[in-house]
Amino acid sequence: MSTPIRASSILPGHREDIELHTADGLTLVGELARPVGKEPAGTLVCLHPLPTHGGMMDSHVFRKAAWRLPALADLAVLRFNTRGTSSVRGTSEGAFDNAVGERFDVAAAIEYAEFAELPNVWLVGWSFGTDLTLKYGCDPAVAGAILLSPPLRFSAPSDLEHWAQEGKPLTALVPEFDDYLRPDEARRRFAAVPQAEVVGVPGAKHLWVGDAETVLDEIVRRVNPAAPLPLPRTWDGPMATGDVSAYADRTVASFADVPVPGPKAGSAD
Repeated sequence: MSTPIRASSILPGHREDIELHTADGLTLVGELARPVGKEPAGTLVCLHPLPTHGGMMDSHVFRKAAWRLPALADLAVLRFNTRGTSSVRGTSEGAFDNAVGERFDVAAAIEYAEFAELPNVWLVGWSFGTDLTLKYGCDPAVAGAILLSPPLRFSAPSDLEHWAQEGKPLTALVPEFDDYLRPDEARRRFAAVPQAEVVGVPGAKHLWVGDAETVLDEIVRRVNPAAPLPLPRTWDGPMATGDVSAYADRTVASFADVPVPGPKAGSAD
């Protein structure tokens, strides 16, 4: 009997806790989820929203990606906490560095994917993570990138120019009602990257509440085009249940737009 896939559903996958080691001497905590019994068709390296506003490796879209996509789309999902960020997995060493020291975090994640011989590596940045992607992710080992709710806050025109020169695929998923950058303005800003694809998502907001399935479909469409879409919303096999209550305080704070100490209120996460 088919069972609906819910926010707490964990589909089959091989999951292991990992550590990333940065060039400036920090240890970052993370997890790698892979398909069971087969090589992945592609790999997502997830860069989370602003940690000072509740962002972490367990932010809901990334958690759902790790819990679903190894089974539904044959994708490996690597997610981790950037420096100074905490989640149920643990706390990464160091302190938030306003997208400066985080360059070493991005490099460590890409390096891990390389050494683990993970194929077809795509970066998936969300909000603050999109700035890290644009600033530091145009690496020879990276096939392309997908940006969720890009605010273009920490990144500079020179970063867009670098992506334009390299010609790597770049897709921006932009909510219709985003708090920081909406589709029309995003198309104007990303015109500097000829290969960039800007996809406006009707009705969506910055945090993708209620729209995670749309986001996952669009990610899979680009990273593993062979996977059937839309992704299944039900599952016929074994399914575990995660304790999403462990994330409630962080989720509520983010969804209510109530920042914890960090950049001034109203700044993009």
